[in-house]
Amino acid sequence: MLVKLDEYLKHAERQIDQIRRRVLQGETIPHGEKVFSIFQTHTEWISKGKAGVPVELGLRVAIVEDQHRFILHHQVMKKTTDDKIAVSLVEQTQTRFPALKAMSFDKGFHSPANQTDLKQWLDTVVLPKKGRLSEVDKARESAPEFVRLRRQHSAVESAINALGVHGLDKCPDHGIDGFKRYVALAIVARNIQRLGAVLREQEQQAADRRRGPYKKAA
Repeated sequence: MLVKLDEYLKHAERQIDQIRRRVLQGETIPHGEKVFSIFQTHTEWISKGKAGVPVELGLRVAIVEDQHRFILHHQVMKKTTDDKIAVSLVEQTQTRFPALKAMSFDKGFHSPANQTDLKQWLDTVVLPKKGRLSEVDKARESAPEFVRLRRQHSAVESAINALGVHGLDKCPDHGIDGFKRYVALAIVARNIQRLGAVLREQEQQAADRRRGPYKKAA
């Protein structure tokens, strides 16, 4: 309890200092020094760049989903961005799933270095470039394999939506450790839900085979 009280006092002192600098001295506070939550100090300002929801408060979470829609790995992104974790995300996923040889990324993961470095880990890298495309980029992104895997990429949105709908849109736990724990449990719950859907589908297919073909009466 004394530790928590000491933390709150430090946050209060920092807030008072920033108010003095901003309001009385007219100073622009650097973004890295700003506090967006006194009680959840890990909270970050996330610019979504989307109509209707341009900004959110929280933490980014990256997920890796396989072709069967199971989440293989996730990473809570504290004070970092997609392009900074692309290689480590692949490396950590391959530690558990060595057979991983191809991956499709969002544009946010793009950087010139990632285009090169990811090829050391993956046989096929589907990483769209942000901004204007050169002729080389156009040729790369129009290749049949690139286009095929890119079309499948949208399926990951179902996992993201499912996590949000089933509670991960807001974390009721406290502290960065609580946040990470809550995210991990949500990932487990999503995979269990997906496993149940697969088992139900297999049972239905088995029942259909036992019943055999039939015709409806006219």
